[in-house]
Amino acid sequence: MPSNPTSPADRRKQEIGLARFGELALKSDDLDEILNEACRLAREVLATDLAKVVELQEDGKNLIVRAGVGWKENIVGVATIKADENTSEGHCLMTGEPMISPNIAKEERFQYPPFLIEHGVQAVANVIIIGGQDHPPFGVLQVDSRHPREFTESDTLFLRSYANLIAAAVERIRVAKDIREQEAKLRSQLSEMVTLRTQELTRANERLKSEAVDRYRVEEALRQSMKMEAVGQLTGGLAHDFNNLLAIISGSIQLMSKRISQGRTSEIGQYLQAATTSVDRAAALTHRLLAFSRRQTLDPKPISINGLIESMRDIFIRTVGPAIKIETNLATDLWPTLCDSNQLENAILNLIINARDAIPDSGQIQIETSNSIVTDWRSPQTDNLSGRVPNGEYTALFVKDTGQGMSAAVIERAFDPFFTTKPIGQGTGLGLSMIYGFVQQSGGHVFLSSSQGHGTTVAIYLPRFVGSELASTDMKIISPSVQAEPDIVILLVEDEPAIRQVMADVLIESGYHIIEAENGSSAMQHILSPTRIDLVISDVGLPGGMNGRQLAESARQYRAALKVLFVTGYAEQAMLTGERMEDGMEIISKPFNIETFVAKVHHILAKRTEGKSLTEQSKPVPQR
Repeated sequence: MPSNPTSPADRRKQEIGLARFGELALKSDDLDEILNEACRLAREVLATDLAKVVELQEDGKNLIVRAGVGWKENIVGVATIKADENTSEGHCLMTGEPMISPNIAKEERFQYPPFLIEHGVQAVANVIIIGGQDHPPFGVLQVDSRHPREFTESDTLFLRSYANLIAAAVERIRVAKDIREQEAKLRSQLSEMVTLRTQELTRANERLKSEAVDRYRVEEALRQSMKMEAVGQLTGGLAHDFNNLLAIISGSIQLMSKRISQGRTSEIGQYLQAATTSVDRAAALTHRLLAFSRRQTLDPKPISINGLIESMRDIFIRTVGPAIKIETNLATDLWPTLCDSNQLENAILNLIINARDAIPDSGQIQIETSNSIVTDWRSPQTDNLSGRVPNGEYTALFVKDTGQGMSAAVIERAFDPFFTTKPIGQGTGLGLSMIYGFVQQSGGHVFLSSSQGHGTTVAIYLPRFVGSELASTDMKIISPSVQAEPDIVILLVEDEPAIRQVMADVLIESGYHIIEAENGSSAMQHILSPTRIDLVISDVGLPGGMNGRQLAESARQYRAALKVLFVTGYAEQAMLTGERMEDGMEIISKPFNIETFVAKVHHILAKRTEGKSLTEQSKPVPQR
């Protein structure tokens, strides 16, 4: 073992080199990067000409260069060395001891590879890079000098420490690779097990169709068939109801046409009334379908459910009749919630009607409200309900009745569209499905609890609204008899010509000036012009890449106080459902009553901002 002294500066340089390499060896997963950096740092720290790492091959007889620096040509993967006792490298592997040759020209113990002689190497130092547990040595770290050199004891200690860091990095990367391979193997085995288990469940389902099987075990296997059954039930019920309504409308129109040709106009009124009633029923049906699909256009505002219930008390009493008692138990400090008050009114009224129909002679309906903080996916008030509520703060509404209740099979399908236990002609089967869709679309949850002979409880959980602004819950009817102010200009945007014509005629008859546009781009041309515009009435679903909401937002960049009335039948994503609309924006749904439409226009114009700029006041009024 050499014993030449090493200066403090050299020892400090070696310590820094070990620390630098140790950081890389711990964080990098690229073995070639680690080995190349090991060669570079070893050559730099020991001030040698050449450095390399040779890796022992699987045959245990040969070493091949894995990394190297300082060579004129690339010897990585090319230069090989015999791993036997006749070579310095092989002897190092066999004994585990460093093999130092200060001058290989005078070395008689070992043979040296020809490529070392060709590169003028005269001094060589080899240290073993051990393998991990149950693994042979990885190889040898070698530094070479083109001049005779005595490697000091400190140099040798540095090389051994350096080789140990390399060995640790090799073992870490090897273990990580083994773990990844084991994970891949386990994933493959798990996939096979899941496939086999799925096949077993499918076969079990075929054998146990006539038995009551836990629905959660077979949910995946039955999902497609349940989906197709629901679609079939939905389309069948929809076709049945609409065919009835179309038959009434078509027959009434044909009879009106015939009576007009006969000059018997006095008989038209009854047919007109029948057609109008059918149109209203069809509109109600489509609104319920949109509610069930959670794609209706909502107008959410902060409201007090207590105030809404109090305003509807007289309606409840008239609806249920004298034989049924209605009691309320309303929380005194109830939190407000953010939802569409009209839809919530419809939902509560539907629940009251269902409760009334479930009570055969006399009984009681109880309406309760409370604040509910759910911290564990469950609320104490839902212990007996079929479902769980996610964590959060909710305003809870409960409608309870003492009626005949529902069986488990009926509860299972209670929210399905067109499912009803009422006789034919006494219900569409869309009441509960509409409530379910509206509540889900509002970010809430609805649950059922019932048993035959013991009544039913319906619980609605709506998210708490944090704020002070509350919308009015008074049920008011806007009178359409208000006269239009003179010179009011309305921009009417509707892509369907027949609908646009009807709406324009109604508005002109009411005294307004109308500008017509068929899409968003043509409407923006009028917005950008100097023409006066007091109100934009726009369909939500417009062709050409700009929907009604986008048109309104673009228009308000140029006319900040512009009023907007959206007209919609099916808005899907166009209306940013669940968000509150800006001030001066309102919605009306198709199909609508003409008087209601005109009243809505009067209402929104009556609230328009005063104090227009001189430029706006001077804009000319167009003539249609």
